[in-house]
Amino acid sequence: MTRKRSFDPVVDENTRLLILGSLPGEVSLMQSQYYANPKNRFWQLVSPLVGTDLSALPYPDRLPILLANGIGLWDVVAEAHREGSLDSKIRDHAHNDLVGLIAGLPRLAAIAFNGGTAARLGLKALADRANRYRIVRLPSSSPAYTLAYADKLRAWEDLKQYLRTDAAHPQ
Repeated sequence: MTRKRSFDPVVDENTRLLILGSLPGEVSLMQSQYYANPKNRFWQLVSPLVGTDLSALPYPDRLPILLANGIGLWDVVAEAHREGSLDSKIRDHAHNDLVGLIAGLPRLAAIAFNGGTAARLGLKALADRANRYRIVRLPSSSPAYTLAYADKLRAWEDLKQYLRTDAAHPQ
């Protein structure tokens, strides 16, 4: 079994909210895109936050909109062995350098974890640095987490308070 690797972070100096997943799933890895599986609700959950239907846009157009709104993306796991896409199958993982990343984000106010595995592993990797930021544990956008979409959306909408207030909302 080959090791699966996460993507580079999507952040800039204006990142106020960092959303951390665990490790990209099979579809995402094949397409080299965050949350590429159409059954994953990530783009639908983030769209109301930024005022744009991100799922209707080509992938390369989505990331600049996230950044314009102060949202960054990355994963907690740098690489791991995993059969399939389920977080429960992650084995022998190495953490991404979350501490190093957040040190270079001067406007960071909150770190949101997309799912329980991301939160568990991410908080361990951040150690005492976690208490410097608002930590938000989100219900996973994954189809494997069967909470109703409306309930997921309610939790994700709380992230709006951490977005850039001066961001333009392209339609």
